[in-house]
Amino acid sequence: MNFDDIRHGLETLKDSFAEGWDRLRRSAAGALTRFRPGETTQLPARDEIDDVLFMSGQRWAMLGGDVFEDDNRLVVRIEAPGMEKDDFDVQVSGDHLVIRGEKRFERESTEGRWRLLQCAYGSFERNVALPVPVKNDEARATYKNGVLKVELPKVQPGRPSARTVKVD
Repeated sequence: MNFDDIRHGLETLKDSFAEGWDRLRRSAAGALTRFRPGETTQLPARDEIDDVLFMSGQRWAMLGGDVFEDDNRLVVRIEAPGMEKDDFDVQVSGDHLVIRGEKRFERESTEGRWRLLQCAYGSFERNVALPVPVKNDEARATYKNGVLKVELPKVQPGRPSARTVKVD
C-alpha cells in the first residue's frame, strides 16, 4: 500500500462521512425540537443535579414522526413519550399540522440526587408539512403508548401520486 492509496482511502472515508452526516441532518431537521422549560415544568434545582452538561434553559430533543397517505387520509404519528393526552394542542394551520405541548418533569418519591438528565422537558412546538389539502374540521387525534396519532381526511380522495418528469 502506498501513500496515494492511503490518501484515496481517507478521502473516500471523509466523503462517506460527510454524505452520511448531511443525510442525517436533512432527515432529522424536522424532528429536532426545542423545549423551553417554564414554571409548570418542575425541573429540579441546579444544585440537585450532578450532570455537568445539563443546561436547564433550553433543551433539544428528537420528536420523530411518520406521515402516511392512503386514498382517503393522511396519518401523522409523532413519538412523544412521557406525556398525557391533555398535554397536547393539535391544530391544522394552512398546509401544516402544528403540535404544541409541554412535557413535565416527574420527581422521584425519595430523596436523592440526579446524576444524569438527558431528557428534554418544557413547552415545545412541532410543525409537520402536509403534502395534500385536508379537511381540518374532520381531523382526529389519539395518544397511546407515547405516540400521538393524527388522522386527517383528504379534501380530494385518491391515490398518492407520483409523476415522471421528462428530462429534455
